[in-house]
Amino acid sequence: MAADAAGMPYYDPSGALEFATKGLQPWCMHARERGMSCETLVREGNAAQQIGAASRQFRADRLILGTRSRSKLGKLLLGSVAEQVLRSVNVPAVTIGPQAHAEVAVGSERVMLHATLLRETARAGAMVAGQIAASQGARLVLLHVLQSTGRFLSDEPGRDGQPAGLDSAALHQLQFLATESRTASGADVEAHVVHGSPAIEILAEATKLRANLIVLGARNHSMFEELTRDRTVCRVLAHARCPVLTLREAPQAAIMSAVLQESARS
Repeated sequence: MAADAAGMPYYDPSGALEFATKGLQPWCMHARERGMSCETLVREGNAAQQIGAASRQFRADRLILGTRSRSKLGKLLLGSVAEQVLRSVNVPAVTIGPQAHAEVAVGSERVMLHATLLRETARAGAMVAGQIAASQGARLVLLHVLQSTGRFLSDEPGRDGQPAGLDSAALHQLQFLATESRTASGADVEAHVVHGSPAIEILAEATKLRANLIVLGARNHSMFEELTRDRTVCRVLAHARCPVLTLREAPQAAIMSAVLQESARS
């Protein structure tokens, strides 16, 4: 938790830090009661910068961020702190949006949805998603959205009146990724190709499947810079009914090494 004095007419550093620390203690105790090792940390300054600094200091394997949509008219605006952190960190981050919930019915199937752009890093993303799905005992659905323009693959002509993409190179590539991920992880993996707006289709598919987690890839130079035109990632983060895990692009060897190390620890 970061305490920022900006805009305060009077600021008592010691009082603010003490107040923030006391506010975190009940949540820390709640985690410990569930058998988790938990510590609290309060830092003074810019929240996004301090979160990034703490992530590097403790060599974090994951970040979990809460965010919300601030617009009264329903226009998507991620919290500025969460967006700045996602742009600057190089570790996978789980974002809990305003509509997300963690309730899972006892005995119900766990489902993960991994939306992929089918770029050169698609294999690494599918491998990571498969390993996570296997560790959670979840079924993994690889999703690719075809649209006529934008950053996703373009539509291809349909065959025999069938909708474009149902028998396309995109579907074959996605099925190949599913087979590789299934073989490497042992998870139940399937491939879905749909048409439409990426954000709308990802959210709709997640709702239909009752997904417990959405996994998204992001460009290495900036998570949101590549998607500023339609803000696909932002829309999914703000409107998803489940947590969203974002993976920054990285060399496949580095990603797989981290996954294997984490699997060995668990």
